[in-house]
Amino acid sequence: MGDLERELRDLSAWLDTPDPPDVTARVRVRLSTPASRRRRWRSLAAAVLVALLVAVLPPTRAAIADVVTGLLRFAGVSIATGPAPPPPGGGASPLPGQRVVALDEAQRAVRFPIRLPATLGPPGQVLVADPDATGRYRVATLLYDDGALRVDAFDGHLDLAFHKEVSPPGADWVRVNDDFAVWVDGPHVLSYVDRAGGIRRETARLAASTLIWQDHEVSYRLEGDLTKAEAIEIARSLR
Repeated sequence: MGDLERELRDLSAWLDTPDPPDVTARVRVRLSTPASRRRRWRSLAAAVLVALLVAVLPPTRAAIADVVTGLLRFAGVSIATGPAPPPPGGGASPLPGQRVVALDEAQRAVRFPIRLPATLGPPGQVLVADPDATGRYRVATLLYDDGALRVDAFDGHLDLAFHKEVSPPGADWVRVNDDFAVWVDGPHVLSYVDRAGGIRRETARLAASTLIWQDHEVSYRLEGDLTKAEAIEIARSLR
């Protein structure tokens, strides 16, 4: 069982929801569904849980609600609410093992299909990063407009890939292709999370507005000077 399911089960024990009284039971039943149906429910459950916490927690538990929101992980991205520390001086370091490659080489280097956004066309540059012991890379990045706009793709089975520090409300739930996504409106600090789950602070940088979603077991980050509607249109155009 994934980390998110465990967190939801632990939290359900102290959720006090007088109306309706059986919300906790229904969440537990849903979390017991087969793996093939679990991905869509995980996204929905996360959104429902946040809404429930805001609605039913008394003022004395408001701080706990903020912490819970910070623990939720979605599409390989950890989003932490609260004041964001500034990125380290001198600019961010590249992701581990990052290198520039041709698009066809990038496709051979990762375990998932690299899909291009039809609205943007071919990327100006392609990067791969964080190879494993077999030489397969964890992250593929498509850069546009000299790097001002980027699409990061990584194996959707991984719990973490990037860590964001945002100040509430910071992140909003939206939809991409009838599935849940997260929109971070405005600059925020972005760090890379390595394979062991450690946050690589040396990679921290100030990121632009970002859309995060998952599709076909691959997780995506779209970052750039975009409106929410523009970002969703680009995400929907992946081919």
